[in-house]
Amino acid sequence: MAKKQFLLLASLLLVLSVFLAACTGKDEKDGAGEKEPAKPDTEETDGGDDEPAEENPNAGLDFPLEVSNKAEAMEDGEMTVAMVTDTPFEGTLSRVFYKGTFDAEIISYFDESLLATDGDYLITNDGAAEYELSEDNKTITLKIKDGVKWHDGEPVKASDLLYSYQLLGHPEYTGTRYTFMIENVEGMPAYHNGETTEISGIKVSEDDKEISITYTEATPSVMSGIWAAPTPRHHIGDVTTGEVTMEEIVTSDKIRVNPIGFGPYKVAKIVPGESVLYERFDDYWRGKPALKQLVLKVVNSAAILEALKKGDVDLASIPVDQYEKAKEIGNIELLADIDTAYTYIGFKLGKWDDEKKESVTDPNAKLANKLVRQAMWYAMDNETVAKELYHGLRFPATTLIIPVFSSFHDSSIEAPSYDKEKAIALLDEAGYVDVDGDGFRENDKGEPFVLNFASMSGGEIAEPLAQYYIQQWGDVGIKVQLLDGRLHEFNSFYDMVEADDPKIDIYQGAWGTGSDPDPSGLYGRTAAFNYTRYTSEKNDELLKAGTSLDAFDADFRKDIYKQWQELMVEEVPVAPTLYRYYLMGVSDRVVNYSIQPGAENARPWKWGVSK
Repeated sequence: MAKKQFLLLASLLLVLSVFLAACTGKDEKDGAGEKEPAKPDTEETDGGDDEPAEENPNAGLDFPLEVSNKAEAMEDGEMTVAMVTDTPFEGTLSRVFYKGTFDAEIISYFDESLLATDGDYLITNDGAAEYELSEDNKTITLKIKDGVKWHDGEPVKASDLLYSYQLLGHPEYTGTRYTFMIENVEGMPAYHNGETTEISGIKVSEDDKEISITYTEATPSVMSGIWAAPTPRHHIGDVTTGEVTMEEIVTSDKIRVNPIGFGPYKVAKIVPGESVLYERFDDYWRGKPALKQLVLKVVNSAAILEALKKGDVDLASIPVDQYEKAKEIGNIELLADIDTAYTYIGFKLGKWDDEKKESVTDPNAKLANKLVRQAMWYAMDNETVAKELYHGLRFPATTLIIPVFSSFHDSSIEAPSYDKEKAIALLDEAGYVDVDGDGFRENDKGEPFVLNFASMSGGEIAEPLAQYYIQQWGDVGIKVQLLDGRLHEFNSFYDMVEADDPKIDIYQGAWGTGSDPDPSGLYGRTAAFNYTRYTSEKNDELLKAGTSLDAFDADFRKDIYKQWQELMVEEVPVAPTLYRYYLMGVSDRVVNYSIQPGAENARPWKWGVSK
């Protein structure tokens, strides 16, 4: 490493006292394979433990996945969970309409999917409904079990799941979850385009206990990416009859102040942006939850270790820079596992066409030349960042399919790693040279080339880390500056990125991948989450093939996703930076708690305290 890079990294270490993190119980979410934006180092989805040793130098890290306290849970216990963040939560508490990781966490305690998932993120019949798949794999039928109730006592109906699809596909839906598994429902495109008021591929039984969903194309994603989270039509109002509008639902107290679900705890009180008080739902379909009360509260990342030490909170994600200090706290246990998430640098390459509902790539975008994007990836020393800043709990990312999906992640692909000379050679090849002798390159037309970099605030390390990347790009002659000269708060950051703010050229983001390896929800032409706005016919072709009938053949799907990973390494619409472990601090009084995917104790209704 160049001397000045080492010195810069040393300066980062001096201020390394807090980092971005968000608490999660790592419980099942909704069985929908949901993908969502996150802070660069937050943990918001179920983790996995299948990691290729040759790619992860820390594969031997040995953390427990479940607490060691085997005592009986006390009756009517209370637990406090920390949401570790330096920004308020937004508070759109509906699976259909929420956008970010914090709201997803709040929802996870009071609502759930009709279908449970196992350790491989595949749907099972252990949830509130059982499923049956047709011989041609095109129709799935769900039957809701007896005794499944909303928190107001009303039964959960098959038509409530239909309502989720009616909202997601509604012509006026402005959310981000009209993705492949929704669009693939038979008749959904016609409904979405306002050509009909019915979704022909969804049928509800007369007793409102069964629902069948028929897909236009059979896809293996039905086993890991089906949307199975219902919406209480009777509670929030019916948009299909004109009782309410889509805009009224999004701003309604019914999803912001007094939301309901059918999960183990019901929302008793919300202090906007700060805390949520949950009370036990005695009629929960799985049985009476162990805890009488659960509190979720925002705790600043700088204060989380002290809160755990004092016993003010029982459960919290721990910023990995605080790992060494966390090990010294005597009244907590540390659990960790590989996360279903990664951080990345995104390159703005186009705009979202709101009329067509698709991304449009601009061939004249400032970063249209892929050689420049490749050079910027080679210029980043992610291995040093991972080793020096993260105590072995991060490791360099290579492709956009994470190692957790071990059947599809291809560790043999040669992705860029830090190589300053290679970066310089690529920029020279692209015709980006220093014309005026100021140390920074002009573009291939001899014009000034300055990039605005958007990154999120969060802890004391956030800006130094962004500045480290800026310095490394500067070392190869690319002038990069922070957008508006500062970092931006989580919600406003994603608002700007989603709106394709023309001031943004590059940005640092993070994705929670959900449980479905299909990447089309993040990188497809019609995916609202495709924030770079990269499109190509080859990308369309491979993403479609990866969810096709042929993809039921595991070898075929593996080959398709190998080709897709190679394409994205070549095209670099985003440069993945780090894969990660997530680290949980758990009070020694907590029982029946696990972070292992699919485990019984990974579900909040089992959690308890022994004293």
